[in-house]
Amino acid sequence: MISRTILIGVTDQTYQPTLSQLRAFVAIAEYRHFGTAAARLNVSQPTLSQALAALENGLGLQLIERSTRRVLVTSAGKRLLPQAMATLEAADRFVTSAAGDGLGGTVRLGIIPTVAPYVLPGLLPELRRQLPTLVPHVIEDQTARLVDGLRTGVLDVALLAVPTEATGLIEIPLYTEEFVLVTPRGHELAGRTDVSPAALDTLPLLLLDEGHCLRDQTLELCRAQDVRPGPVGDTRAASLATVVQCVAGGLGVSLIPEMAVAAETARGTLETARFAPPAPGRTLGLVFRGSTARIEDYEQLAEIVRAQRPRGISDAN
Repeated sequence: MISRTILIGVTDQTYQPTLSQLRAFVAIAEYRHFGTAAARLNVSQPTLSQALAALENGLGLQLIERSTRRVLVTSAGKRLLPQAMATLEAADRFVTSAAGDGLGGTVRLGIIPTVAPYVLPGLLPELRRQLPTLVPHVIEDQTARLVDGLRTGVLDVALLAVPTEATGLIEIPLYTEEFVLVTPRGHELAGRTDVSPAALDTLPLLLLDEGHCLRDQTLELCRAQDVRPGPVGDTRAASLATVVQCVAGGLGVSLIPEMAVAAETARGTLETARFAPPAPGRTLGLVFRGSTARIEDYEQLAEIVRAQRPRGISDAN
């Protein structure tokens, strides 16, 4: 039997939620799992449930719908979630400001999978060095979910390909990189530096799964050049590491970003080819809500990220 609390939808005008109650709501909305949310907040699950119940009773609204199988955010919860996040963000900023100037406190940083493995090894140590009071929480996910996380307040900033064409967000372009063609050893295009995108026509082109922006960018390039790559059967990959291993195994060719070339071709079983100028590529940027009170802080963060770009990557124009 699942217990349910019936809320009549009448808000006590004298009620003032606590930060703990708001943090409980936001964590549950983010992780959609009471156990995970409690662990991230370092509280017991009963304490978390009590905090949420107190918040819902005080507001006279059901924010979270829970059963034995799933946790969902209600329409009221979705409406109030951005404001809860903004309140917590303002409280964190207040505490940080009391300790002195500079970017500090918790920052939830979203990052796309085709960037995270190549940027984080240099970026995280630099953040610890320059911003010792900063506590980054890294969330790796596909672009659409990161943009949704920014809009709902689950994320503070995100490093992804821009422009996103999403409203209400500020985008700071950081750097631009070319796409590089990776081929099996001995491929007819291997080693060339004057490849035309038209050369992709009929080649078996391996792509990431749907939802990855690199897949969309590659397909857009093919459409722009009226290129129709050859078939690769049912081969699917969720990571660049898997894609390049499929290339090394002779299943096709692929486009990967410049920052990934050194790491993904280190085994020596792949070769590369480069496009003639102007080479296709992408621009990466730091994205955050236009309504945030931390614009100057995130501009500072953007400069640190830009300075830590991988070798061979140019500043965005």
